[in-house]
Amino acid sequence: MEKVASAAAISLALFSSVAIAGETVKIKDITGREVEVTVPVERVILGEGRQIYFTAALDTDKPFGRVVGWRDDFKKADLDGYNIYLQKFPEMEKIPTFGGMKDGTFDIEQAVALKPDVIIMNTEAKSATEESGYIEKLAAVGIPLVYIDFREKPMEHTDDSMRIIGKLFGKEERAEEFVKFHDEQIARVTDVLAKQADLKKPVVFMERAGGYSDDCCMSFGNENFGKMVELAGGINMAKDFIPGTFGNVNPEQIIASNPDQVIVTGSNWELYVPGGKWVGVGPGADQTEATRKLADLMTRPAFTDIKAVKDGNVHAIWHQFYNSPYQFVAVQQIAKWLHPDLFKDLDADRTFQELHTRFLPVDYKPGYFASLKTGS
Repeated sequence: MEKVASAAAISLALFSSVAIAGETVKIKDITGREVEVTVPVERVILGEGRQIYFTAALDTDKPFGRVVGWRDDFKKADLDGYNIYLQKFPEMEKIPTFGGMKDGTFDIEQAVALKPDVIIMNTEAKSATEESGYIEKLAAVGIPLVYIDFREKPMEHTDDSMRIIGKLFGKEERAEEFVKFHDEQIARVTDVLAKQADLKKPVVFMERAGGYSDDCCMSFGNENFGKMVELAGGINMAKDFIPGTFGNVNPEQIIASNPDQVIVTGSNWELYVPGGKWVGVGPGADQTEATRKLADLMTRPAFTDIKAVKDGNVHAIWHQFYNSPYQFVAVQQIAKWLHPDLFKDLDADRTFQELHTRFLPVDYKPGYFASLKTGS
């Protein structure tokens, strides 16, 4: 698994010493900023509701115990997951919610009133945060802001982001246990592929949130799901057309590239696009309905005559793998779709279930994947 040169420096900064309770330490966040924080933090504002994915992996018994405020996206972006957590932790509905830094609806006065020890933000909000002067305004009242990243360059930053949060929460050992599991599960794919001298790599088109709108088609460059495809032994079709992490590919390019496999990301977006054409894979999803909607998406002009559709190599995968520390599950499932003979004994559902058993406070419910090819 690739690492940038700065990763070692970040890890060294994080683990040069173990903080004493109530000690003010300098933490280097994922952007390289040095931030003074008194740890372990007891009051946290999550810059995105879906950051509960990592909070739950560290504060498993009380995933909302430190959370005094969070962005309002969890329910909208992952309704099925939200409801599973709500059933076990009804108190989460009482946590104050915020708009986003990026869309300019974050209420800084409300945040200050909640007296957080730290605000955790995704790197995608960095430009908006800096332009608005939020960091300086928060610093003036003694509230540090720390950046982590599970979206822009997740395959590069997930381990160090988990270590940063472990340091903040006083859960360094738990964070290391998660990182070890994360890396071991990716190695179950990459180690096998590394031994294949003449690996035939299929061309894969990853469609981001297919059916969310009528536009065609959002995709991924050489990061996020694009990088997951490469790690899983495929060729990300869109990497030559999208310079950054996210972008668009026009229908004519999909037809011309004639991909061997198509993978569409989806989730339950009923609160975003009621009755939409999106594929609602996720915890406990209706597989028959997911497959029906996936097949319907393949009737669009960009897809009807391409090789992937003719061969039935069309799949759907839970969109939220793109914004959580759980990407290793996606890498395993994609590898099995691309190279079924090499990974006949690999079971991504079982891996995800083990993650839930070891790290998460809610029970596992399958439904995160769908395929038009029977048995895949």
